[in-house]
Amino acid sequence: QVQLVESGGGSVQAGGSLRLSCAASGFPDTSPSDTYCMGWFRRAPGKEREGVANIYGAGSTTYAASVKGRFTISRDNAKNTLYLQMNSLKPEDTAMYYCAAHYGYCWRNDEADFGYWGQGTQVTVSS
Repeated sequence: QVQLVESGGGSVQAGGSLRLSCAASGFPDTSPSDTYCMGWFRRAPGKEREGVANIYGAGSTTYAASVKGRFTISRDNAKNTLYLQMNSLKPEDTAMYYCAAHYGYCWRNDEADFGYWGQGTQVTVSS
């Protein structure tokens, strides 16, 4: 069973930066971590959860338009860790951020495709 644990959230002023991490474990020997699509989602108060970014293999990435150019997703497959570097943060980035994974290629940035989820880490950006 794949398990995901996020860390790195916190409070920051607008324009600041944060780096989220997601430690992953439990990948079967026959399906190593680099065969999984891994992504970041977020849910702001009163809003639905939305896809932020995802990554497959060595670095095929997709970003939501709202974060493109400000956020960078990356992964260290040797450490089974997913990252989200967030720069130029805005108050509208305030949300609970979730790490998620599913086996196979990242065909789309839709939460319905992801079967494994972390508990989330809170990011708060003040103006």
